Order: sequence, then C-alpha cells, then structure tokens
Amino acid sequence: MSLLSKIKNDPMLSRVLRSSGALFSTNTLSLGLTILQGAMVTRLLGLEAYGLLRVVMVYASTVNSLLSFRMSELVVRYGGEYLGRGEKEKASAVMKAAGLAEAFVSLLAFLIVAASAGWAQKYFTESQGFAWMFIVYAVGLLANFNVETSTGILQVTHRIQLQGVFNLVQNVIATLVIGAAFLWNGTLPVVLAAYLLGKIILGLGLFMAAQIQLRKILGAGWSKVSFSVLASTREMLRFAVSSNISATIIKIFRESELLWVALFLPTELVALYSVAYTIAGFLAIPADPLISTTFPEINRLITQRAWPQLRDFLRRVTTLSFAINLALGLGLALFGRWIILIYSGEKYIAAYPALVALTIGLVFNYTLFWNRPLLLSLGLPDFPIWTTLAAGCIKLSLAFWLIPGYGILAAGALLSYYYLASVGIMVLRGLREIRQHENRNHH
Repeated sequence: MSLLSKIKNDPMLSRVLRSSGALFSTNTLSLGLTILQGAMVTRLLGLEAYGLLRVVMVYASTVNSLLSFRMSELVVRYGGEYLGRGEKEKASAVMKAAGLAEAFVSLLAFLIVAASAGWAQKYFTESQGFAWMFIVYAVGLLANFNVETSTGILQVTHRIQLQGVFNLVQNVIATLVIGAAFLWNGTLPVVLAAYLLGKIILGLGLFMAAQIQLRKILGAGWSKVSFSVLASTREMLRFAVSSNISATIIKIFRESELLWVALFLPTELVALYSVAYTIAGFLAIPADPLISTTFPEINRLITQRAWPQLRDFLRRVTTLSFAINLALGLGLALFGRWIILIYSGEKYIAAYPALVALTIGLVFNYTLFWNRPLLLSLGLPDFPIWTTLAAGCIKLSLAFWLIPGYGILAAGALLSYYYLASVGIMVLRGLREIRQHENRNHH
C-alpha cells in the first residue's frame, strides 16, 4: 500500500494533516513574505547594521524564553485532558491559571530587558548609542503577553490554523513597511519598527481568537471559575516548572545561537550566521504545523493507553516528515549558495558552510519532532531537562574553544551535534517507555 493510501485510510493522521495543511498553506505564504523581507533588509542595512538588528531581536526573545513556562504545553497536557473528559470547570481553571502566569512573566521579561539594555549593548555589539533599541523592541513582549496560552487553546480546540492566518497578516503588514523603507532608503529604526508591529499584531490576534474559542467551548463565565476545582495543582506546578527549566536550557544552548556568536565574533559575522540560521530555519515551515497538531493526538492516545496505535501513529508521522525534510535538506545543501545569493546578496555567500552544517542537525530534529511532546505526555518532564542539559554543557564548553578559532562553521556544527545527541536520546527513551507499557498490558 502506498504512503498516500495509508494516509487516506488513517483517520487520525488524516485529521492531523488537514489541520497541518491549513496551517502549512498560510505558513508557506508567510515564508514567501519572510524571504522577501530578508532580501530587502539585508541589502538595505548591510552586514554590521543587520547583525545589530538580529542581536536586538534575539536578546528580547531570549530573556522572555528564559522566564517562560511554555504555557501552550501545559494547556495541551491538562486543559486538553480535561476537555476530553468533559470536565469544563477544570479546563477553565487551567486556561485561566496559564493566562495569568504568562502575563506576569511577559511583564517581568520586559522590565529585565529594559534594565539590562546597556549591558546587552556592551557585551553583544560593538555599537554605541543603540541601547534604546533593545527597550523599544521589548514592547513586543507586552503585546505577546498571552501568545503561548492562546496557542495551546487553539491547539486543543482544533483551531490552530488561525495561528497561520495571523502570522500571515503580520507578515503582510511588516513586508509593506519594510518595502517602503527599502524603496525610500529607510533606516534601521524603521525596520525594527516593522518587525515590532508584526509581533504586536500576532500577539493580540492570537489572544482574541483564543478568547472567542474559550467562550464557545467553555461558556461566557469560564474566567470566573475558581482554582480550587483543580485537584492536581502540585502536579501541574511541577510540569510547569519542569517546562520552564527545559525551555531555559533549550534557549541557552540552542535558540540563543546568535548571542553566543555575538559574544565571540564581530557583528559582521553575526550577520552571516544569522542568514545561514534563517535559511536553515525554513525547514521549520512544514514541521511546525505537524508539531502543533500531533501533540494533542499523542496526548490523547496516551490518556487512552492506546499504545499500539500510538506507536503506529509515530511511525507514520515520522515516515512522512523524513521524506519532506530529506528533500528540503538536500535542496539546501545542493543549492544553498544560490539561495543565499538570491536571499541576501553576494556579501553573504560566506554563510554557506555554516548553512550546510546547520541543515544536518535540523533535518534530524524536524524528522523526529515529536520527541519532547511524547515524553511530556508520558509524564516524564524531567528527562528532557537532563538530556538537553548534558548535551548543551558539552556544546557550550566546546564553543569557547572552537568558535573563536573556526568561526560560524564551528557554531553551526556544534548546534547540529546538540540536535543529534539530545533528540536521539529522547526518542530512544520515549520508544522504550511505549514498549514497556505495551508489555505490561500483555501481562
């Protein structure tokens, strides 16, 4: 039987792909706009100013992630479970707690960025007089005060495709502003304002969409439900703290790549690595919709203790994602120089070796994208922490030795090692847990 026939005959995988397909279509349009934005910005600003822009943007998101409790995962894990059982009051309490906690964290993240802007300018850039840019861009954290909780709500209510819609809208508006700046020789602050405007649109749009879904599913008075209806508060708190620690480790060792490069290398090389990192990141376009739509299905199957179905579901999803990512990865490796030339111009061609190095790890990561959600749904939130911490500590210790000497190629190779080690170990642990549960059922 062909892969297409298997998909058609699998109701669960078909449902995942329908939701993913709607999100993928809008994300594909957004990708086109993102490429256009990048082409204009890199040419408009040049190496040094573009490197500075990327440092400013990544610093704000890094601080926010260090404090984040990944509320989307908590909402899917517990809110989705309660909705599946028809326990609407408990689901309401979960949504309410997640939203309030995330809003507090977003405010705290903004205050930290504002207070540390001068320090960030000193250690991550060679520029003076731009500390204000860190503060201005951090306003986006306030606008994104509920984006994680809202994403989780849209996942469990099967309306995640709305995320793609708002992402497309913000990309259209940001592209228009950046296009005007490109045509009329705009400045770095104008480009920064365009990206900030996009974040504000996305954050507020997701929040409003999620609130509408909650009123439909839980009723108009959902926000008035008392937290006392929750019996598993301690377990939820442990899950949230574990997710926060895990997210912090991931941010330090993986998603703050540009800051580490900025610490070791000049801003011009930060710009080169940013281009390689951005282009390699296009692999996430087909993967992100699958991640958003498979987590609730994985969680549902585990709740039902449907172990054979879970194993079969993971096998089919992995086969599909491997075919997609292998094709895209080979495309980046073979045509990467031309892609960089079209995307950023001849000045950025030196980013190609780093692009190839990053692609190897990302293909592996996005093929087995379900590794961490599986462990979270299995009640093993601590295992990803220790796995990513161990792999990350090795990566970081090697960075101090390799990046100053071998530049952005070393940075890309180290990140690929991190993916191969951490994802591989988590996949093996998750599959072992499934086999053990199956064996218990047989006995």
